[in-house]
Amino acid sequence: MVFKALTPMLHTASIDTTRSWYESMLGFRCVAQEAGWCRLVRDNVAIMFMENDHLGPPHATATQYIYVDDVMALFDTLAGRCAVAWGPEKMPYGMLEFAIKDPNGYLLSFGQPVAE
Repeated sequence: MVFKALTPMLHTASIDTTRSWYESMLGFRCVAQEAGWCRLVRDNVAIMFMENDHLGPPHATATQYIYVDDVMALFDTLAGRCAVAWGPEKMPYGMLEFAIKDPNGYLLSFGQPVAE
């Protein structure tokens, strides 16, 4: 038995707002959408969103951590376009990271290994 992938399914108040933000801000593309649900993909990263009013406002205590091959290039493309939660910062465990929040308030952290 092999685990193949992990794709977060996150709650959103608006599929359209969330989809538009991920497409325009981070370059994701929508590969599937139905009423109240969509799947967004960029390279080898996928994220799904659903609307479920009974859950209340979107919230999460988890960070969505995305490994990238050039964290500073990504940071430079986002500079001035969205608020940075923290970073870029070289972490003691050998990663260069920064984080932003999406329109739902979810923390997205981007990291790249750096040489010691």
